[in-house]
Amino acid sequence: MAQTPMTKGAAPTNAPPVVEQAATAPQTAPAVLAHGKAISVSSYDVLADAKERVPAEARDQVLSRSSNVSQVAGNLYARRAMAAEAEAAGLGNTPQVEAALKVARDRVLSDAWIARIDAQHQITDAVAEKLARDTYKAEPSRFMAKEQVRVSHILVAGITPESRAQAEKLLEDLTAGADFAQLAQSNSADKASAARGGDLGFFESGRMVPAFEQAAFALEKPGQLSSVVETQFGYHVLKLVERKPAGVRPFDEVRADLIKEIRESVMQQARAEEALRLQQGMQVDKDAISAFSAGFKPTEIRLKP
Repeated sequence: MAQTPMTKGAAPTNAPPVVEQAATAPQTAPAVLAHGKAISVSSYDVLADAKERVPAEARDQVLSRSSNVSQVAGNLYARRAMAAEAEAAGLGNTPQVEAALKVARDRVLSDAWIARIDAQHQITDAVAEKLARDTYKAEPSRFMAKEQVRVSHILVAGITPESRAQAEKLLEDLTAGADFAQLAQSNSADKASAARGGDLGFFESGRMVPAFEQAAFALEKPGQLSSVVETQFGYHVLKLVERKPAGVRPFDEVRADLIKEIRESVMQQARAEEALRLQQGMQVDKDAISAFSAGFKPTEIRLKP
């Protein structure tokens, strides 16, 4: 359900994948985008930088603008020139810088290794479908849904006598047989739902502000109208479209999320097994770790009253 002025929760977030794939670009020979006497910046350099700094969903949009690419290439050229001078000055020979370079190299190579492990452990659509259905059947409690209602509403903004009078007039017209969708489109201050004839879709308890939610769940039969409801957003008139009892959500509703979960679980398991294999023979020096940690003193964080 899209967010509306009545919803209480924050917008949903989508967690990014553990390892992002490279920006979408054909795998051709790198093009030289900027160059000088001894330094050049290639298209691969820009792609690598974009992978580090630009979210995957925005990457194509950013790189499609030549002005952005020019700026990135210029910044990378300057960085590469600085790095060359730093190396010539021997700044790369200190233990701290050597360690930082090694960690950076390890991170890039290990990300490539993880991407290869993921590619090697992709499962077919048929296998993913079967595993998803098996999970759905084995764990029905995971897919229980609360009772839900689907309502349409008309919002008159403002907490004033004039606003209430307008809402009362709308309710009077609706009771007399006026078309709810048409009145919502022409009168509701909630423009997002107004475009859908006031339809808010299904929602369960806890999603809307209390007064609105109480009025919505008090409606019993499809087509039933509420009285005028006051919230901090103004005055509402609600119409019940449909009620959906509590129960296990249909497989089709959870299929996409389950298949995604299954695929990620397979890859995570493969990563974990490979990591354990690589860690065999590793010995941890607890005394050295304790001595290292002892050199750091945590700062007490005081919360303001």
